[in-house]
Amino acid sequence: MLYTLAGGGTLCGVAALVLLIVSTATDFWMQYRYSGSSANQGLWRFCINHKCHAHTITVAFWDATRAFMLLAVLSCFAGVVLGLSAFTNGTKNKRVRMGGIALVFSGFLALLALSIYTGVTVTFFGKRFLDWRFSWSYIIGWVAIILAFAAGIYSISGVFQLCAYQRTTAEPSPPNVSDS
Repeated sequence: MLYTLAGGGTLCGVAALVLLIVSTATDFWMQYRYSGSSANQGLWRFCINHKCHAHTITVAFWDATRAFMLLAVLSCFAGVVLGLSAFTNGTKNKRVRMGGIALVFSGFLALLALSIYTGVTVTFFGKRFLDWRFSWSYIIGWVAIILAFAAGIYSISGVFQLCAYQRTTAEPSPPNVSDS
């Protein structure tokens, strides 16, 4: 039963990890028109007319978003590794629980990063550019948050359910007292 619970959480965690990596590494978080041309902006670079340039201005919200997204990727990786290690060493409830906690923490960090990015972007670009929108990579980040939270909660609740199941099956049933 633990393998099923750890496997479901780990599979969901692997999907979250892949989506977090893709969303962090791509240059398509936001699209807007700049000087009549289509422009894309990511966490690391911005692209205008199919030419990409590194961000030259260090803005605090970009640095915070980058840091939280990188920490989310690392935490998600740790959660997946802890979930997979439960398969190699037999049933290890503690590792699965710690993996679940790492996955929930990863979802929280990514949520914090995307919340900061969303708030500043809507405030800043909403007033300056009329034709802007969040792009596919940004949306993938939100899907990764949902998957990371689901994987962590699934792993943690599965371990607690397994512990409760083991306790109820280990306790002997009360003896039948017959009235004589």
